[in-house]
Amino acid sequence: MSARPRVGVWGVGVWGEKHARVWHALAEEGQVEWVGLYDHHPGRAEAMAAQYGGRAFESAEALLREVDAVSVTVPTIAHREAAETALGAGVHVLVEKPMAVTTAEADSMLAAARRAGKQLQVGQVERFNPAVSAARAVVRRPMFIESHRLALFQPRSLDIDVVFDLMIHDIDLVLEFTGQPPEQLSAVGVAVLSQSEDIANARLEFADGCVANLTASRVSQERLRRIRFFQSDAYISVDLFERKGEMLRVDRDAPAARALPGLPAIQGSRLAIGEGEPLRIELAAFADSLSGIGPGAASGAAGREALRVAEEVREAMRRRSLQWTAR
Repeated sequence: MSARPRVGVWGVGVWGEKHARVWHALAEEGQVEWVGLYDHHPGRAEAMAAQYGGRAFESAEALLREVDAVSVTVPTIAHREAAETALGAGVHVLVEKPMAVTTAEADSMLAAARRAGKQLQVGQVERFNPAVSAARAVVRRPMFIESHRLALFQPRSLDIDVVFDLMIHDIDLVLEFTGQPPEQLSAVGVAVLSQSEDIANARLEFADGCVANLTASRVSQERLRRIRFFQSDAYISVDLFERKGEMLRVDRDAPAARALPGLPAIQGSRLAIGEGEPLRIELAAFADSLSGIGPGAASGAAGREALRVAEEVREAMRRRSLQWTAR
């Protein structure tokens, strides 16, 4: 592959448009060659091509013949077919989250990537939030993690529940920070404005004693994305929306601690958070990985694991719901 991979976008809905915008910007910086996009609504593809450059292709197959890598940003129900078609055409794939509808579909996609010898990565974009990167530098063996991800209602992504729509971001982060799968979990969810759960809470318990409590809602009156980590020597709070964070750390060697034996001093500090749009950082990392530079976005295996745990959360919600209705 050349130093500048040729890239395109398959599906230009809300997220597909974001990918087109970022790929166009990265092309202007010389990192990639922006080829164009395909959508099953030709007018939509043409409008995006007029705005971001590139060519509006008449078919997915025509796009795949001209690119080295593609963002798959079609609805979740079509992820497997699109990703496997692209991989079969010898094209690297970054598929948006959730990776697939089921882990069985994810396994099929991973097998297709192995057969093709091509990259299959997953758009777990929150991994590239500068606030998460700052937390990654200071979080060490957390024992309690709490996240809140609240969003205003949007008439999109209603083909999936709030766990697959929003909570999967925090599931992925928790799995990354703990480095292990949960041993036990419980969950509750409620459908409010759609036919599937719009608000959910899950409790994940890990073998080392860590517990994660995750709340996600897409029917809130405020936007909030916050995750907090509690560990033996520190408390770290990160606002993923505002991209800021703070740490309170126990310093047993501080003067105050020595003056009052048994009462450790608490040192507070702001996290040093860098600049950058998460999606732009993610797509740049994906492009770099195609040339052997860095690990890229979330691996297909990581996307599959987040999906597996999300499925378990969904099943726990449904079991809880059946218990209520049986009473």
